[in-house]
Amino acid sequence: MGRRPLLVALVLAWLPIAPVMGACALKVAELPVTMNGMRPMVHAQINGSDALFIADSGAFYSSLTPAAAAQYKLRLSAAPFGFHVSGIGGDAQAWLTTVDTFTILNLPVHHIEFLVAGNDLGRGAVGLLGQNVFRLLGDAEYDLAAGVIRLVQTKDCRNSSLAYWAKSQPFSVIDIEWATAESPHTTGDAYVNGARIRVLFDTGAGVSTLSLDAAKRAGITPDSAGVIPAGMAAGMGRHFVATWIAPFASFKIGDEEIRNTRLRIGALDLYSARRPVDMLLGPDFFLSHRVYVANSQRKLYFTYNGGPVFNLATAAPAGASETPAAAQDAAAGSAAGSAGETPPAAASADEPHDASAFSRRGTAFTARQDFTHAIADLTRACELAPGDADYFYQRGMAYLGNRQADLAMADFDHALQLDPNDLQALVVRAVVHTQHHEQQPAIADLQAADRAAPREADVRLQLGELFQRNGQFPQAIAQYTIWIQVHNSGDVRMAAALNGRCWTRALWNQELEQALLDCNAALKQLPNTAALLDSRGLVRLRRGEYDQAIADYDQALKQRSRAPWTLYGRGIARVRKGLTAEGHADIAAASALDPGIAAQAGKYGLTP
Repeated sequence: MGRRPLLVALVLAWLPIAPVMGACALKVAELPVTMNGMRPMVHAQINGSDALFIADSGAFYSSLTPAAAAQYKLRLSAAPFGFHVSGIGGDAQAWLTTVDTFTILNLPVHHIEFLVAGNDLGRGAVGLLGQNVFRLLGDAEYDLAAGVIRLVQTKDCRNSSLAYWAKSQPFSVIDIEWATAESPHTTGDAYVNGARIRVLFDTGAGVSTLSLDAAKRAGITPDSAGVIPAGMAAGMGRHFVATWIAPFASFKIGDEEIRNTRLRIGALDLYSARRPVDMLLGPDFFLSHRVYVANSQRKLYFTYNGGPVFNLATAAPAGASETPAAAQDAAAGSAAGSAGETPPAAASADEPHDASAFSRRGTAFTARQDFTHAIADLTRACELAPGDADYFYQRGMAYLGNRQADLAMADFDHALQLDPNDLQALVVRAVVHTQHHEQQPAIADLQAADRAAPREADVRLQLGELFQRNGQFPQAIAQYTIWIQVHNSGDVRMAAALNGRCWTRALWNQELEQALLDCNAALKQLPNTAALLDSRGLVRLRRGEYDQAIADYDQALKQRSRAPWTLYGRGIARVRKGLTAEGHADIAAASALDPGIAAQAGKYGLTP
């Protein structure tokens, strides 16, 4: 897996930085990064076509998804015997491919090899940029809050501090393990409730997550007091893993300690250098810190930007903290500190100088849900480059996060005036129209998105759901079918796609034999899953197979006892079977949970 051609190209892009200390000097190639949610995205080109990558410091090598390889018409070859790729959710089949011309930093590089593996990544990403890129010049600096990753070569810096930006700001430094070509990951030590853990610094992780084994060593399990479910997570592998949010007395790394905090825990089964990884420190950690990985010194330097360190799905309980103790102590006596609020996100010391830089910092603020700063930066980007549709889309997303839907829609409208084929603006505007029950404009946007999207685009799964929610069943089925055809059966979202097509056919009350096949195939992948049983229950109800429908609904309700559609479906099946009292009891329970369910079901001819 060669990398020299890319190295030569990047050397041409070096930008000198002033000497750090004495003779120590750095040469740097800057890689612009735009946050899309919690995903750090990098723009590139594959054979002249746009390509969006996730900057993933946890990936040992750069990769493309199988669907992306098909989209760019790349030829696959077998990976070396015994080679496999693993991540959250287990192993994934891998291939190799060669891109004739890969363009990054506006520099074309020829005959670059990529792995092809894993699941659809979502958000339009076609692949991952991994450590074979980030270690090209030796060191790497991750300044996601400013929207940039810097690839750094050092000269005469063996004994110098490389937190060069921290002129008067306190910084932490920790030892990291030696990175090699075989094990290039950045790993070091941290402490949870005083127990030492091994952490992997992973910008592509989505959110920071502690393994169940490490949590148990720290005295916490999913059954501990105060632990709540936090949904399912997926990564490179073929399976979803359950996660929880759990309280911890402390999390400490370097000189930073966060007291009385919460962490996401989950069933990680990851290794680096054949040793287990206890925690992924994800983009939430990187957004709240500026991080310099000094592979040249076997050290990692970081400073705290402000705001929450970890992105968690639920509101913090009273007394919980997600900011380092040093920051809390410094805030004591201030209005924010006395109110128990987190300090505002700090800007990078390097202020933006053009529309692109304002935009990238703005999306970082959006990712951290600091919408006031995000809107200010993105407004400046729109002013500096009023013809760029992407900046208006980004500001629209910030307005949407800030619950200013009218302003958001105005920005999406303007983005689409500038670029009628802006796929992301079309889809999000369709989502808003759907939420507001504005069927005709939603359908118009979805049809335009269908025309604009490549056949292999991951967005087709979302288009299928949105067409279904707007009552366009044949078009929904067509979108699901395209997605299923261009993805291999091992994709972690295949069961969801099969279930979506099954549910759509069941609502439509057409093609019920195919619907049953889809639901059965989905349940083969995810046995005894409530949502899939609910869909198959509706198919069987439509087919008049009332005993089998009731059995599916019974099994689903063992897992989700307060699911209105499941209760309503079982109620109809029971009434039609002659179990009138039990059926009406189910219908009453469903109506108590969702008073509008009878009207909703009636639109599809679902009546007792």
